[in-house]
This record gives sequence, C-alpha cells and structure tokens, in this order.
Amino acid sequence: MQLPDKFVTKYKKLMGAEANEFLAALNQPSYSGFRENPLKNGQPTSAINQSIGKVPYVSTGYYGQVNGKSLDHVTGWVYSQEPSAMFVGEVVDPQPGDRVFDLCAAPGGKTTHLIGKMNNEGLLVANEIFPKRAKILAENLERWGAKNAVVTSESPADLEKQFPKYFDRILVDAPCSGEGMFRKEPAGIEYWSPDYPAECANRQQKILASAMKMLKPGGVLVYSTCTFAPEEDEQNISWLLNNYPHLELMAIKKAAGMDDGRPEWADNNSDLKKTVRLFPHHIKGEGHFIAKLINKTPAAVPEKHKKKNKRKKQSIVRPDKTQLKLFEQFQTKVFPNYQPHQLILFGDQLYDLPLEEDKMAGLNVLRPGLHLGTFKKNRFEPSLAWALASLPDETEQVIELDEDQWRQYVHGDVINIADNQANGWYLLVCNRHSAGFGKLVNGTVKNFYPKGLRF
Repeated sequence: MQLPDKFVTKYKKLMGAEANEFLAALNQPSYSGFRENPLKNGQPTSAINQSIGKVPYVSTGYYGQVNGKSLDHVTGWVYSQEPSAMFVGEVVDPQPGDRVFDLCAAPGGKTTHLIGKMNNEGLLVANEIFPKRAKILAENLERWGAKNAVVTSESPADLEKQFPKYFDRILVDAPCSGEGMFRKEPAGIEYWSPDYPAECANRQQKILASAMKMLKPGGVLVYSTCTFAPEEDEQNISWLLNNYPHLELMAIKKAAGMDDGRPEWADNNSDLKKTVRLFPHHIKGEGHFIAKLINKTPAAVPEKHKKKNKRKKQSIVRPDKTQLKLFEQFQTKVFPNYQPHQLILFGDQLYDLPLEEDKMAGLNVLRPGLHLGTFKKNRFEPSLAWALASLPDETEQVIELDEDQWRQYVHGDVINIADNQANGWYLLVCNRHSAGFGKLVNGTVKNFYPKGLRF
C-alpha cells in the first residue's frame, strides 16, 4: 500500500519513536471479526466453531469471517464487524429501557450492537442522512431481530428540532477522513489530502452541536471516529469541552493494547487521556478513537406551556376494524403473548411503533418500529421481520426444517412435510434459528420468503 508522502511526514512527526512501527502496521493484513446476537436463544455454533479466537474486550465478539449465505448470517445470529469497531458499542453501554440515538448509523454494525445490549427494551432511533444507506441500515436491523428500533433519514439540524433534550445516550460515530481504515479499505487513500481532516472536523462539530441539543441533562454522549487525525479526535473533544462547560469526560476502561488519548495533540488538557485510541501496531484491529462524555447540565424546570412543533404533522394511520380482526386472528393463533406498543399503517404495511406519535411529525421514517406484516384482500400475511425477531419457544406453531429444507426455503421453493399438522401459518425453524413464515396447506408449506432475498 502506497501511503501519501504528506501522511507519512505528518505521522512521523506526531508518533516520534513509534512511527516506523505504526506505519509498518498499515501494510499488514487487516483483521476480520463478527459478533453473535444476544437477542437469539442459543449460540451460532457453526460460525463460532470456525472462528479464530475471541475478541477479548467484547463478550459477543470473535475474530474470523462469516459466510454471508450461511444460516447463522441470514437469520441474524451473527453480524460481521471489524474488531476495533466493536469496542464503540461497549463504551456506549446502553441499558434496557434507555432512549438511545445512533446519529450516523449506517450500515448498522454499531446499531445492532446497541439494540442487543438494550435487550430490545426502551427505544433506539437510528439515523442515516443518505436514503440508500438508510435502507441498508433498516435491512440489517430487521435481520438482527430489532423490535424497538426506528430508522430515520434526516439531517442532524432537522432532528435537533424534533428531539430536544430527549435521549439518555447518543452515539456520534462521525463520518471522518477514514485514516484508520486505510489497510482495510485502501480506496480511501485516494480521497485523503492534508486539508481533509480539518474539513471533516468542521462537519463533525456541526453534527456534535446538534447532538448536544438532543442530549438530556445527565445523558451520555459517545463520540467515535475511525481516523488517527488529531483534528478530528482530541481537538474535537477539546472543542466540545470549551464550548459546553457542563460536559465532562468520563474514563473509559481500556483493554490490553489500547492507548490513552494524546493531550499534546490538542490543548494539553490532561483529561484527554480519558479518551481511547486503538492503534493497529498495538491491537488486533484497525484505527479508532473513542470519547465518552456526560452532560452535567442541571435538569430544567418543566415548562408550563410547551412550544408547538411547527413542522408539518404526519398523519398516523391506524388499522380499521376489519384489519384489526385479521391481525388478531393471526396473533391469537401464532403469537398469543405478543403485546404491541401501538399498531400503525404505512400503506398496507402494518408496524408496531415504539415511538410517541408526535415525534413522527414530518420525519422521513424508513422503519417505524417492527414490521409485522401486510394486509391483502381478506387476509394478513406476516413479515419476515417478525419471524426474525421471534424465538421458537414463543409459539407452538412451529415447523422444523433440516438444512436441506432451509436451502429450499431461501431458494423460494415449496416444502413438503411428512408430519400430520393442521393447516395454517407456522414459524419455520432450522437448528433453533427462526428463519421465516410459511403457510401449511395439506402437507405443503407455501413459501413467503421475500423474492428479493432469495438465493
């Protein structure tokens, strides 16, 4: 890999005696990894058996690669993620019941980590400003089995008006110059210039300013990048501390091989040592920077008269009586213990919305919670998302598939079964993995696996 001369000069000056070791590491192979999904009931045996060891600072993390067409991956039991990036979710450490915001979330690696730690309790809003990337984010959350997650595609400046002082924890995994990913994604070198980190830092500060307006008093802000650039790392944290006096850095417990932040690369504030740097010559992973801050602003006295939201209201459509009856017929038979938050319609699509109605006003929402299914003429068809968010022991309506039958299923074929089971909808399960829904008609399972996902 040919690093830019000015990049080499910059880091020889910054890194001093360890510069040669640092630069040499950028020409070594990158590390691959994956996380297992704590929302599933059991371990992804095949993936773990093929791993090459545990990631020591993430209880669900492993080194190794995952086959994208394997049962483990297709059913959301594992998520491929670079090992250093896994540490970000550990630092955010959301708790079940929290309101959490992942402000720059696509493609969803850190987002899935967060909802797993939340045990699908509370609320996770995941935002991605670019619609195509937001669609990928929504698909990854669906496969992971996320229930209490809403995906939006908005600018931070618009979101700050919608969620003032609302979130307990906010993650800003900021778009950056990407220096820490050069050996994993060498194409990023083409975009680098000596001025690029400063340009990124300016954009990052605008995002952080919006995030601060949405953070509750007492809330926690985690800022991360995948770059080595001090302009985007320690210097941005100094900017935050200088502009928001109520913010305080929190110490991050560092694992072996993790480095303190470098105060001398900013304004010599010794508190910057509480941030963490992951260097590829010290740890089995790519370059990352992470800071964790708490908002010590005193809680505000509630206003007697709240200001009205001036954004155009988005009408919430509820299912009518006929639709509710169709849904309840399915729910009573297949998932009798499922308790939705609130049922809403997007066209003929039924969702379970975990967010207050007024927060939906005027937002571009790609995924308003868990997609439950589709209303068609005189019938309700359950979604793949609901199947992937469900565990086999949550219903008695189960058909067990072997791996050959599962391959038939994801290929879009009908499946014949020998068991004498009653006609109706069933959760299809293979090796404890909820794989989707099928409708049994006289010994034949009709296939409802989405055509766009078949392989």
